[in-house]
Amino acid sequence: MKRLFLPLAASLIANLSAAEVPKIFAGLLDKDVPVRGQIGVVMPPDAIDKYVAMVEKAAHADPEWFKEHSAKAKPGAPLPYDKKLGLSEEDYANYLKLWAQREFKPQQDVVLTLHQSGTDQWTINGMNGAETLSTLRYSSKDDTFHSPNGEMKRLEDINADPESILGAWTGKEWKFEEETTLGRTKENIAIGQFADKKYGLVVYRVQEITPGGSRSLDKSLVIRFPLGKAGQIPEATANPASGAPRGVYDGAGPATPPPAKPTTPPKKK
Repeated sequence: MKRLFLPLAASLIANLSAAEVPKIFAGLLDKDVPVRGQIGVVMPPDAIDKYVAMVEKAAHADPEWFKEHSAKAKPGAPLPYDKKLGLSEEDYANYLKLWAQREFKPQQDVVLTLHQSGTDQWTINGMNGAETLSTLRYSSKDDTFHSPNGEMKRLEDINADPESILGAWTGKEWKFEEETTLGRTKENIAIGQFADKKYGLVVYRVQEITPGGSRSLDKSLVIRFPLGKAGQIPEATANPASGAPRGVYDGAGPATPPPAKPTTPPKKK
């Protein structure tokens, strides 16, 4: 009887621990289990540069029109086609082919660990380049993140278009925004997973904008990590001393990072 009880007790404890994790982390990060991830950027082929330059020229020629036209596009996705963008239909088709070839380029290995810091307080502890995440605290009671800047409130869920800079993914998002005589501060965090459910995603961005409109601070992190056991690592390995590897956007949501290349391509109607 004792031998039967021990596995049952272990199972109950494991299930209880899993149940404690807030819904926003469920299926992404387990409590106190280090996960190996990568900071990276999404890059289309270099050949796209000449088309981007043509669009930028058109934008400078008529900024008011370009602003209105840009509002018609989905966040982070190519713009609708218009001849005023300076591209022929053939140019546009070539652009879309190159845009479809964009890839996530890893830049640095990091380690993430979900830690419970209070009754309803949770933190994603980041190491080896993701330390900024450790300054954010999630409250499961209020469904808010708190940063040194203030409270980050929940926005609408993310359901990114396949043509957006990061591709198709879903997630949750929070935002802090404040404007004073010293300038404007915006801070966002989003957590989710790609449509193929192979990788989880954390996107963070903070901006400080002066009263004159220039950016005094613009820092972003795009972190991709394998889901499930594929990304989990022994805790000892997650410790830098043991030899661990080292290595959001405006308006509707952050969580598209500033693209490595301008994302102003048109999309034919």
